[in-house]
Amino acid sequence: MAYEEYRRWIILGFPNVEQGPVLDLVAGSIAGGTAVVSTYPLDLVRTKLAYQVKGAVNVSLRESKPSEQVYKGILDCVKTIYRQNGLKGLYRGMAPSLYGIFPYSGLKFYFYEKMKTHVPEEHRKDIIPKLACGSVAGLLGQTITYPLDVVRRQMQVQAFSSSNLVKGKGTFGSLVMIAKHQGWKQLFSGLSINYLKIVLHVNI
Repeated sequence: MAYEEYRRWIILGFPNVEQGPVLDLVAGSIAGGTAVVSTYPLDLVRTKLAYQVKGAVNVSLRESKPSEQVYKGILDCVKTIYRQNGLKGLYRGMAPSLYGIFPYSGLKFYFYEKMKTHVPEEHRKDIIPKLACGSVAGLLGQTITYPLDVVRRQMQVQAFSSSNLVKGKGTFGSLVMIAKHQGWKQLFSGLSINYLKIVLHVNI
């Protein structure tokens, strides 16, 4: 919805703008940013709940013991984060998400529209070319922006680990620290499984 609305507003506001991949890149980027701002607290709460067991970080399964849970549920998690850090706390780690979603959403729509131009006119409405273009566009966009997603995850769970590398480093400082201490491959850790998710997500 946001993509279509932003695209329409740009065309109405700038009648001379060329309708093509560049327009899709801009509208897609802004729409992606809108989606992140609207839903980020839910993503943060999901990550917090997944890592909420005290002492669970950097502890092997053999050594781990039943521990107290930090949050009782979704609402308790939201209330606790807000009470401790205010509204700012609900958006911790959002910067790398925005840095990533702007190019990801924009590139996804750009690659999609660009690749469709190479599909013969008589086949552009067929489902198979659309699926192929959507899959490749999603994979390219995800590959370029994936390191920012790794940083976001580490920033979201930093409160649960005293040795977290990204504490207070900021987005780009965190990228450097992870690459320096864990190797550049860590910035793409989990990308292969994400490919499977993206192919389905983009096309559905």
